[in-house]
Amino acid sequence: MKYRAEIDGLRALAVVPVILFHAGFDAFSGGFVGVDIFFVISGYLITTILVEDINQNRFSLTDFYERRARRILPALFSVILICIPFALMILVQPDHKKDFGQSLVAVSLFASNFLFWIESDYFDVVSEYKPLLHTWSLAVEEQYYLLFPVFLSLVWRFGKNIVFWIIIFLAFVSLILSEWGWRNFPSANFYLAPSRSWELFAGSISAFIIQNKGVRKNNLIAFIGILAIIYSILFYNDTTPFPSIYTLVPVLGTVLLILFAHKDTIIGYFLSLKIFVGIGLVSYSAYLWHQPLFAFTRILLVDEVPSIVMILLSLLVMLIAFLSWKFIEQPFRNRSWISKKNIFSFSIIGILIFSIIGLYTSYNYKNIDSGFVHPYKNLFNLNKGSYEADNKLLQKMSWNIVNKHSEPDIKAKKYFFVNSSNKKSNMLLLGNSHSKDIFNIFYNSKTINSKFNMDRYGIQISELDAEHIFWNSSTYQLATHILIATRYREPDIINLPNVIDQVKKDGKKLFIVSHIFEFPGDASGFSLIDKTVFLNKDLDSKNLAEKVNKKYYEFYINDKENNSYYFNNALQEISRKYNIDILDRMNYVCSDAHKKCYVVQSDLTKNFYDYGHHTLEGAVFYANSKMFDEFISKLINSLEKN
Repeated sequence: MKYRAEIDGLRALAVVPVILFHAGFDAFSGGFVGVDIFFVISGYLITTILVEDINQNRFSLTDFYERRARRILPALFSVILICIPFALMILVQPDHKKDFGQSLVAVSLFASNFLFWIESDYFDVVSEYKPLLHTWSLAVEEQYYLLFPVFLSLVWRFGKNIVFWIIIFLAFVSLILSEWGWRNFPSANFYLAPSRSWELFAGSISAFIIQNKGVRKNNLIAFIGILAIIYSILFYNDTTPFPSIYTLVPVLGTVLLILFAHKDTIIGYFLSLKIFVGIGLVSYSAYLWHQPLFAFTRILLVDEVPSIVMILLSLLVMLIAFLSWKFIEQPFRNRSWISKKNIFSFSIIGILIFSIIGLYTSYNYKNIDSGFVHPYKNLFNLNKGSYEADNKLLQKMSWNIVNKHSEPDIKAKKYFFVNSSNKKSNMLLLGNSHSKDIFNIFYNSKTINSKFNMDRYGIQISELDAEHIFWNSSTYQLATHILIATRYREPDIINLPNVIDQVKKDGKKLFIVSHIFEFPGDASGFSLIDKTVFLNKDLDSKNLAEKVNKKYYEFYINDKENNSYYFNNALQEISRKYNIDILDRMNYVCSDAHKKCYVVQSDLTKNFYDYGHHTLEGAVFYANSKMFDEFISKLINSLEKN
């Protein structure tokens, strides 16, 4: 295969945005499309190699897998090996240890995309704490490497032209699947190969075209290609459905560069510059190393990592990548240094060792004493009232009531209302995990239970299009009151008027719960509660609780740039336009009269486990709070008007 320096330059254009996106720089909000660029490049290179081997009668599955093992596994195993002692030193949260153990197994078996599909949303804050999260894309490529050569060898008998059209058909089916998938199963759509394979096939199609016609020289088309990639990097964000039709922009941009950015074009010339080629050569190692470095730093520093630190870490990634490329990648590609037999032995031994370590960790994480360099380690042994440092445990417990009273499959049509009585109205809570919080409070409220039967439908408001099964569910059909409680994103605000129109058309009463004020903290790490406890742990429980609640109030009144203000202003405009009452959640959380936000109880029992979700104990506390009556007053008044 003829070397193309501009392809290495294209790799640089893929890896740098990914690194800067994961570093948290808003200017690169669409930097995640670098992964899609990698997919297209991989599809192009692998197909070119395979077709050339088949045409020259030298195709061998074992030779192909050997080359892939030399290329992928040494650097990957090195990263895993270094991650293990750092995990032992830094990971203090029990769930972090369990997740890390599971990821070791999944990465070793080329299945991490399945694990992370089950565990989390790629764009969730929790993802920032997963050192091996980024290996999901490597798993997709590995699955492609395992299956595509077999597929190609089986269908090649039908002729090159037929194979070309079969790949186009498969790419089209996969693209349609991704467009359907983001609407119905967004997490599976993001992580799994069936909805990603069209991007790899786009590279394969490019390879076939170049095999027949060569690389064309067209400055205009190459410029359009680079513009498409830059546009998606700068203007896409975590609300952009992915993969989907939107993904065509960076994918087709990459295809155009592969086909038309000849080294003699302006774009080809720039991509072939030594700086870009150099970054491209170390791009694989850079991609492997950046996420562990970022994740361990975020876990260790607890607070938001300053931008200057992330810049320095990004530069450090490139230095480590160079060393990894020179002293790990390059030697292992040298067949005179390590034989085919030894590379396969090395691969099998590595897979077995890391799988065993991962299995042990995932099953014995509670007994593994780790995190001895983490500043908050002592919080897990703090004997202070009812304080609990494990926010992930509190998060899991907060779902106990909802899980007890809900169908396992929210798309099923079998729903029921809690404490059902024909004498009461049927209230349906609608939204993401924040509707769970309101459900928990209402479940523990005597006032609400005396007047309403309750149920909850968990969904992001943006997903409620006119054809959604929700509108035909018996839960919705039986509901008299709809209460929307969610953490809003821009697509939710855009779709909310459509939801309102449908609910009003169906003659149901509608209420909107405000977007909760967002305090520092997340369930997979620590919150402002934990930080305040850590800094004032010499105080007794009662005074420490007072300190925490006043600290939160101070943050509440001073943070004028809080994310909640933007969305609540948008909700107010919608409220005025559609004459809908808004229930303000902060009415039951914070008291201006007492200058406190009641985020912990007097014995340090947490009412919050992260930035804005309530614990089960918090739900009981708020349900019996005098301030809660103000929160539900408009809801209760709606019944009295009947």
